Amino acid sequence: MSSRTASDQNNCGICLSSMATPKGQAIFTAQCSHSFHYPCIVQNVQHGNLSCPICRAIWDKHNVPFQPNNWTTSPSQQNNSGDPPHPWGVFPQQNNLGGNSPNISFSFHPQQPPHQTYHQYSYQQPSWNYPSFPFVQQTQAPPQPPSFSDDEPLLSTSPMQSNDPQGITIKTQTESLAISAAESHPRYPVLVSICAPSLQDTDGHGSTPVDLVTVLDVSGSMCGLKLDLVKRAVKFIIQNLGPSDRLSIVTFSTTARRVFPLRRMSVEGRESAVRAVNSLRPDNMTNIVAGLEIGIRVLEERRERNPVASIMLLSDGVDSYCHSPSQLLGQLPASIRSNCMQHEIPVHTFGFGSDHDPNTMHAISNASGGTFSFIESVGMIQDSFALCIGGLLSVVAQEVRLTVRAASRGVKIVAIPSGRYVRNISDEGLQGVVDVGSLYAEEEKQFLVYLLVPQSSASDTRTSLLDVSCVYRDLASNELIQMQGELVEIPRPVVCSPADQVVSLEVDRQRNRILVSETIAEAQGLAEIGNLEAARAILTQRRETLLTTPAARAGDALSNLLETELQEIMDRMATMDLYTHTGRAYALSGMSSHSLQRATTRGDTTTSCLSASFGAAQASYSAGGINYLQRGGIFQQQQQQQQSLSAGATPFASPASLPLGGAYETSSMVRMVQKSKDLGTSYTK
Repeated sequence: MSSRTASDQNNCGICLSSMATPKGQAIFTAQCSHSFHYPCIVQNVQHGNLSCPICRAIWDKHNVPFQPNNWTTSPSQQNNSGDPPHPWGVFPQQNNLGGNSPNISFSFHPQQPPHQTYHQYSYQQPSWNYPSFPFVQQTQAPPQPPSFSDDEPLLSTSPMQSNDPQGITIKTQTESLAISAAESHPRYPVLVSICAPSLQDTDGHGSTPVDLVTVLDVSGSMCGLKLDLVKRAVKFIIQNLGPSDRLSIVTFSTTARRVFPLRRMSVEGRESAVRAVNSLRPDNMTNIVAGLEIGIRVLEERRERNPVASIMLLSDGVDSYCHSPSQLLGQLPASIRSNCMQHEIPVHTFGFGSDHDPNTMHAISNASGGTFSFIESVGMIQDSFALCIGGLLSVVAQEVRLTVRAASRGVKIVAIPSGRYVRNISDEGLQGVVDVGSLYAEEEKQFLVYLLVPQSSASDTRTSLLDVSCVYRDLASNELIQMQGELVEIPRPVVCSPADQVVSLEVDRQRNRILVSETIAEAQGLAEIGNLEAARAILTQRRETLLTTPAARAGDALSNLLETELQEIMDRMATMDLYTHTGRAYALSGMSSHSLQRATTRGDTTTSCLSASFGAAQASYSAGGINYLQRGGIFQQQQQQQQSLSAGATPFASPASLPLGGAYETSSMVRMVQKSKDLGTSYTK
């Protein structure tokens, strides 16, 4: 065995140059305690020579963090996360800083590390070049503070949106113009709609401030183009947040870290946030629970609070530690599963690609009151984020609660299909309440209230059906406001004329929406147990039913979109392989959208403003006089005219009721998506 002087021990055992002066290189210290520059030792062992060049001690190949060219990766050396092999070879699982043996270690000497300070804690960020190092995870990452109460203080006078003085509006529509006095209806539908006011400033200046946490998957499978596009999408968010909005960035792989604290997006805040985004690197496995736990803590432990708070969670893989959605949800804080509108923190989840777990992502969003979006194409990440923040940045009302009361003797509330929104029918059917939560600008929620309507004891009178009211917190004034709708009444003639019996297409449209929502859930449940034949049979039968409804026969735009949706799900359930790769996520994102009456990314985007050709359709729509329905990439002209309906009947469609590209999309969402499209792939800042 060779002996070395103290002077020799300060030099690389291969190139003999000094290791004492920082040169931006990694230092490998072997089990035998001899040290080498990492590039030197990699070159030395590239032909499989695993003996120390100085003392000739033989190294265990499983305890060195590099892979000679003539080695092959054994199954035992592969990770079990489903992620691709590491680009620099096989590494021990337990410890990237020395494998399984405590005698192997690395030290780093980066050149002139820049110093950054984040409120109550500081760290030094190395400036080394990522591809030149043997592993992905940086060894000098910022330490996690014991508490996330280091959020940047709010502006002393945060600008608030000056909303339309009209506030939330309430509309009602009965299924028909009259009910004969001798008739009784066990399930008569009345449509109740609440609509939020528009933003007076469409550029978003002065909108309600938001606290947003992005929880991002940076596991090994996110390497390359995926992570690059996620970075670009997060930078788009950064550039569209205002100085009163605050952003925090959390990443997760095997473990989770808050890489950027909750800071205001001032000029300096944006620059710091972009630097944090640029530092993201892929690494190892997928721990969604750890990421969400930190994301929730950031919002729960903040000292000050903006009126709106939300989490955006993106993942392209399956959680490596939880084997079912129920197991994962059981490990999350109860706060995201709360139905308390005053403390809601919705988690909007984004399943990326065909390898993510849509059941888990949908379960998280559904439990928290958020949406689940299916990003089928890598190029859709930024537009999908834009659709989401277009809504989050336009919240005008919170704690929205709709109340309906039976207005005359014998009338009772039978059912209120409300999707994800919590509803309660009490007082023996005399009162119904729906907790809606928050409303985006121009967002409309529509609920069918099914009533038991008894016979009328007197003919040629009117029966009072419902009293409708709504209470909400107006975010411009931070006051609770009570809105009273008009009393819903219906004539009770001895004999109804044909005009009296014409079905309202607004009511029928909502009946179709509920039918499709229930059909998707039923078909998806059958597909989950492998019964694709029964799932497709239900989709086929309900699609045929939909096409026979008055709204669909009248050419109603939403009904046409719903029919297209059923056909798309049928196509994606053609085989179990196709269902597993795209059908499940597509169906679940549709269920999420319908249950909240809120837009989501839906994989195939031909019926959404995310479609590449949407801008042309919007321009044509705005030109006036003609409505366009986007379907399958083709815009079909629909003349704005009354159908052959009797006087007083509802027209089949109006400009307000036709979806501009897709259902539930608001003007703020459309504008934000268009802004994303205008940037295209050229956005690099």
